[in-house]
Formats: sequence, structure tokens, C-alpha cells
Amino acid sequence: MRTLETQLQALLAKAEHFFSAPDPEWIYFRCASASLGQPDSARLLGKREGVNRSTVLERMRAEPYRGQVIDQCADALRTRFRFERACARLAEAASAHEHAVGEAVWGWRPVCVLLTGGLLVLILFGGPLIPPVLLLLTAGVLTWLHSRGSTAWLNLRQCMRAGALKFGWLVHRVNAGACAMAWAETLQREGTGPAAGALIREMLGEDPDSLLIRGGHEEGLRTPRGSRYLVDNAALLQLKRKVQQIEGGTIAVCGPRGSGKTTLLETAVRAADFGVLAQAPASYTPHDFLVSLSVRLCQTYIRDSGKPVPEFTRLSPLDRLGRRVKAGAKRVGRWALFAVPAAALVVLGSAASVRAVYRDNLAAGAHLASVVSSRVSHGGIQMWQGHSVASSVLVTLVGLLWWRGRRRAGVVSVLLQVPLVVAGVTGFLLFAVLVRDLVTDKQILLQLQQVEISSVLILGVLYLLWESSRTLQESEDEFSIGFWEISARAVFRPATYVVGGLLVVLLLRNDQVQALLADSENPLRLAGFVVAALLFKVALWKPRPAESALVVRCQDYLYRLQTVQSSSNALTTGIAQILSLGTAQTSSLSTVPVSFPELVDDFRRLLGLIAMEKTKKGEVVVIAVDEVDRLGSDTQALAFLSEIKAILGVPDVYYLISVAEDVGAAFVRRGLPHRDVTDSSLDDILHVQPSTLEESREILSSRSETLTGPYTALAHALSGGGLRDLLRYGLQILEMQEKSQSNELTEISRHLILEELSETLAGFRTLLSKHQFSRSTSTILGSFGALVRDLQLPCPCAGVSLRPSLERFAFYGAAGHPGTIADPDLVDTTRQLIEEASAYAYFSLTLLDIFSSSGLDRRTGLAAAFGREGDLQRLADARQELGISPYSARTLLDGIRVAWTLSLQPRNNGDLPLQRASDCSIHTA
Repeated sequence: MRTLETQLQALLAKAEHFFSAPDPEWIYFRCASASLGQPDSARLLGKREGVNRSTVLERMRAEPYRGQVIDQCADALRTRFRFERACARLAEAASAHEHAVGEAVWGWRPVCVLLTGGLLVLILFGGPLIPPVLLLLTAGVLTWLHSRGSTAWLNLRQCMRAGALKFGWLVHRVNAGACAMAWAETLQREGTGPAAGALIREMLGEDPDSLLIRGGHEEGLRTPRGSRYLVDNAALLQLKRKVQQIEGGTIAVCGPRGSGKTTLLETAVRAADFGVLAQAPASYTPHDFLVSLSVRLCQTYIRDSGKPVPEFTRLSPLDRLGRRVKAGAKRVGRWALFAVPAAALVVLGSAASVRAVYRDNLAAGAHLASVVSSRVSHGGIQMWQGHSVASSVLVTLVGLLWWRGRRRAGVVSVLLQVPLVVAGVTGFLLFAVLVRDLVTDKQILLQLQQVEISSVLILGVLYLLWESSRTLQESEDEFSIGFWEISARAVFRPATYVVGGLLVVLLLRNDQVQALLADSENPLRLAGFVVAALLFKVALWKPRPAESALVVRCQDYLYRLQTVQSSSNALTTGIAQILSLGTAQTSSLSTVPVSFPELVDDFRRLLGLIAMEKTKKGEVVVIAVDEVDRLGSDTQALAFLSEIKAILGVPDVYYLISVAEDVGAAFVRRGLPHRDVTDSSLDDILHVQPSTLEESREILSSRSETLTGPYTALAHALSGGGLRDLLRYGLQILEMQEKSQSNELTEISRHLILEELSETLAGFRTLLSKHQFSRSTSTILGSFGALVRDLQLPCPCAGVSLRPSLERFAFYGAAGHPGTIADPDLVDTTRQLIEEASAYAYFSLTLLDIFSSSGLDRRTGLAAAFGREGDLQRLADARQELGISPYSARTLLDGIRVAWTLSLQPRNNGDLPLQRASDCSIHTA
């Protein structure tokens, strides 16, 4: 929805095209300028040298580019032809008018103004018959003058012809303005708009998408759990298919850390009609977990039923009484604040009319009441004396039926509805009588016939203005006038009050309205309408629905789980004044904490009842258990599953449990050759794979308009497709843009990759510090330390000697390389850490060579010719492989470097292609 500011700008542009001279060149210039002002085009201007507004506009106005842009509007040839034809007709009308003005002897403007003005005055004040008579007299006088040889008629005719041609020119000018508006709108939509963006990207040179330009929304990166930014990926679609295939069961969700398992469970719970999400305990405590899950289940069901969750914080009776009194007084006070003045005003206004009606109908009402009471009493006496046998039998049967209906809820409900129905029917009849009285009142009809049409039109226009202002004041739009940002509410709220006040004033000052209000029967009618409204409200009243048995059961179970009940009784007997002999007795009662087997039985029973109720309505019940994969080890996770297995398998309930990949692998290997708890606990398993490059692009594009394709590929490669790290690297890219003060991918990616490499190697160095080393291991440690020092060098140039150090360390683990880590003094754990750090350095070096060099689009196309190894997705595959084995990851990286024509061995010299800062105190030479 466009804002008011955008609508005003579009309206002003249309007005400018309409009122300005219909010049095709000028219209093209205005459309080109407006296209460059669009956000998508304006954000690209000034980001590279030679690409600014003036240079782009100059090229758009030059031929043959201008003709190409106009020819792009293939669907608008008809609009363009109409505009050119309107311009030609306008030029012809202007030429004919100028020729007629040149032939006229008198001034055509004053003559036409006098003739037109005089004719309008005569029509206005003299009636419609005066102008024809005057025209006939004028024609006779002019004919007589022409017969005498006078030139007055000729001069007058020339002036009238010039005026007529000017009027024709005005008609053509309006038509040309309308055609100019249509042509300008079409030209900007189909021509200059797309052409401006394409031309700017062409002038930007290589890799226009590698420019990081802040703009648009970025809130999605800062809110990873925001539900409105979620997209349907392959894992979610697969989960939906699995749920549709089975009617209840346990589905395990496994995948690497940060792959989006928690987000998947949260999405499934939100999509379910009834869902509960519970976090598994950090330590192995199934009893506490089941208590927490039971409490969540009860609270969720109570909230889903529209009831408040009870609070079990007990206060003293005096405090509870005080709170209830305070809340009741507050409600009564608020009600009385409006009810008492309203009732007093209504009674004061209608008291006289009601008293008059009461006096006039008192005798008739008393007579009717006496007749009814006498007949009822006479009938009762007749039945009591046995003179009316049929009535006695009927009354006896009614009494028996009444007794039989004491336990039928339907009978009680019907009896309770009888007063409400009577009130509704009475209110409707009273309303109908009042309406009939208004319609048949001759005095009101006479006053309505005397209402002037002009007054009705004025009041109708004011009412429409008031309604429009009242609607617009609720808008949240804003528009700017100069330096001021003005909201629609600030403008239209005062207008609503002003127009509404003016409407009320005009209504009250109108004679017919005053006569209608002064009708003597109006107070009684108003009192009748008030009574009818009250009767309607009574008829629509419904008692508060009673809480269902399941809600009460959940409340009781909550009380059982969250409180400890204890009671004591004491009895003392004795005759202290006579004898010193007495007896004393004390008893106490305290509930036993719920045991685990009892918890399991109660949970299954309660969940089964809830599932039965929801299934009858066609609703889905989901219980999600998260964080099971973080219990410590797969052994602990399997032990936890074996303990809570008893609560699984409830009919019509879907259990979703996030487990570690080891547990998922155990389920896949079920029966080969051993059985474990997964065989009997899980019904199916869902592997949440890291996202592909296309899915990462969809995820980041839904959360940020800033990150274009190359930056998405960089974040995807660094994260390996993990959702959590993908969003984290998206934020870090924006941070690196501020840190580097550059919009280019080469600079931003270099800063990001080197910072990640520095942090990762610092972590490896911390782990290596816990191991023992000998003198013979100084080579690899020296290379490692030199690289860490170069990465931490406080230099704006980012280190001159970084490339050799990075290559030496990255290629240490390469097979056949002289620097291969094969020192016999290194223990296996130390060698493994160094191999992993070297493989990660090799991965970072590959990312630097790919993303920190210009011409990414061109080089991506060349790499794609090598097949799968040249795809950017392979970089994420390599990142995932680093978590499995550094050796297989290095093999994968070798294939990627071959596809991108990168060296497989360190160069003898050369630094990273970094631009040295002019203010660098280290590399001043």
C-alpha cells in the first residue's frame, strides 16, 4: 500500500504533465528524472566513479538510447500515437487562432468577454426568454448597419471567430494534457523505469550486484525467531507430508547444530490446532521434565478454552477480601459514572410524557388486571371444588411432567429462555408501534415535505465530508511537506471535529429540523425507543458458560502438581474447673508428591481426553520436545528416550522430538544388528539437512533487501547452510560494511573472512596450549604463530605478509607437500587439531581467492563449465565436510580450486591484493 507521500508525488507529477506544454522531449526528460529518483535506481547512484545522476541522465537523453527506450514501449504504441496526434491538432488549432487574431481589427478578448458576460447576466436575471429576443434585435441592428456599408458586423464576426478558435484550442489543449499524462505514465512504467535500472547496472561495470547498499528492511536478520520471516523449506514440506501419512505417532527430527530444528518444531506447533512445546532438561531428570510438560499441557488447554490460568499464590483471607472489594468497587464505580447521569437525564427528559400516559391509561390497566385476576381465581376455585374435571386432569399432568423434567437440562434451558423470548418479542412489538407512529404522524410528514432540497444537499455533503475525515483519521500514513513529517491523524482529526460541529450547528439552525424536534410526542417516543433497546439487550443476554469438565480437570491437576496440600484437626476435652483429668487428640493430613508412574498415567489419560475432543473437531494435536540432542551424549539421549517412552504413543497425538544425529543414525540402522530404544520409541525420522544455496537466498531475501546474490553466496559458504550461522553471517556482513567503509564485495568479504579466520585460529591455539610440544615441532608452531600474529596485526592494510603465512599454514596438510604434518613427536590429538586448523585455513584461503577478487560473475560462469565442482554450493559442502574430516574437506577444496583455476601450492611471494591505507603508520613506504 502506497503512503500518502507517494500518492501526493504521483498526483503532482500528473498535474505537471497536464498543465505544462505537451512537449515529447520535455516529458521524456521528466520521466527519466523521475525514474532515477526511484529507490531501486537512486540507491545505486554515486557508488562507483562516473555513475551519478547527471551522467546517467545525460546518457539516457542522448540518441540512439532515447529512441531505444521509447521503442521498448511496444504495448503503448496506441497511447503514443494518440499523444502525437493530439499535439498535431493542438498546433493546428493554435495556428488557426493566430491567423484569426491577425485578421481581427478589434480586440477579440474584450469583445468576447463582454458578449459572454452579458449573455450570462441576462440569463441569470432576465430569465430564459430575454437572450433570444435580445439576439434577434442585435442581429437586426447589425444587418441594418451592414446594409448601410458599416464594417461593425465584419469586425464583430472576426472577433467572435477568434474567440471560437481559442475555445477550440482550449479543448485540444485539455485533450493534449490528458494524452500527455497517459503517455508519461506509460513511458515511465514500460520505458524509462526499467531502462534506468538497466543502464545504471551497465555503467557500474563488472559485478553490479557486488555493491552492498544499505536500504529497505533488515529487521529479519535481527529477529531470528520472527515467525513472519519464515519460509517453507524442504524440511518443513517433508514434515507436513509425514504428518499427513500417519494418524498420530512419534517423529524424530535430527540434524546438525544450527540447522533449524528448533525453528521447525516451533513452526509445527504454531501451525497445529493445539500444540505444546517443551524443552528437555539440561540434566537427566525425566520426573521434573514430565511435571513441567504436564503443567504446560494443562495451561495450554485452559488458555485454548478461553479461560484464565489459575494462580496458586495464597493470600490471607483479609487480603483476598480486600482485593475482591476493591475490584468490585472499581467496576461498580465505572459503571455508575455513566449509568447514573444517563438514567437521570433520560428520566428528566421523559418524565412528563410518561406521567401523562400513566394517568390516561391507569383506569384501563387496573380494570384489565382485575378482570384477569378474577378469572384466574374463579378457575382455581372451580378446580378446587371439583366443578372443572378436565382442567384438574390437565393441571395434574402438567405437575407430573414438571417433576419428570427436573433432571433434563433441555427443559431447564427452555424455561430459562422463556423470559428472554418474551422480552425480545415485547421489545420488537414496541419498536414496531413506535415506527408506525412516526410514519403515520401527519405533522411530521408535513414538515418533511417542506424541507428544501438545497438544505438536504448541503447537509449530505457535510455528512460525507465528516465520514471521510473520520475514516482517514484512523490511517497510520504520513506525508512530508518540506522538512515536516505530518501524519494523517494530525490533519484529519481536527477536520472531523470541525465538520461534525458545523453539521450539528446547521441541523439545529434549520427551521424544519427545529419543528421536527419540537413535536410534543417526541419525549414519549424517545422513552419508548430506550425501553425497546433495553428489552432487546435483555433478550440477547446469555449466562456465562460453565467451565467444561476437562477444563476443571486441568485446573485440579495443576493444583495437584504445583501445590502441597496439608490439613490438621485438633480436639481437646476436659473439665478443668472441677477435675484435672482431660484428653487431647490431634490429626493431620498431607498429600504425597506425585510419583513418576502416576505422572505417566495421569499425563496419558489427560492427553488422551484432550486429543479425543480435538479429533472430533478435526483438529491436530502436536507435542514437541526440543533440546534432547543437547543432553550431553547419544547414550544420555537414548536413556532419556527410554524413560519418557511411556508417555509416547497416545492415539491421535503427534510427538516431534529433536534428537542428535547419532540417535537418528541408530534409528536408521534399526535391527542391524542390534535393537535399541529407538526401535520401539520412534515411528519415523526427519533429517533436517543444511539449506541449499537457493534456499539460503530465499531466506535472506525475505529478511533483508540489502544482501544481494554474491553476499548470500558468501554467507552460505561460511555457514555451510546452517540457518543459525547463515543469519549471523548476514549481520556480520553489514557490520563489516561499516567497519571497512566500503560498498565493494572484495573489501567486505576480505574483512569478514580474515576476522572469522582469526577467531577460529585463536580458538585452535587455545586448545593447542593444553598439549605438550618438543623442539622438533617448532616449524609448524612457528607457522601457526606467524599466521595468528599477522591476522592480529593492527594495520589498516590488513597485513602485508599475510598471504605467505596463510599459504604456508594452509598447505601444510596437503598430500605430498614438503610441509606435510608428519612429525613423529606430535601426538595424535595434537596432530589432529593442527590438521583441522590447517584445513580451515585452506578453506578460508579458497574463499579469499574467490570472493576477494573482482569479476565474480565472469569467473562464476567460467567455473560452471567444470561442472559440479565449479558451483558455489560446493563451498558450503566443503564447510560441512570440515566438521567430519579435514582430509576429505581438503580433497573437496582441491577440486573447487581446480574449477576456479586457483593454485594448489603456495606461491613463492605475493601478498593479498589489499589496498594500503594512506594513514597506515606501519607501511608508510
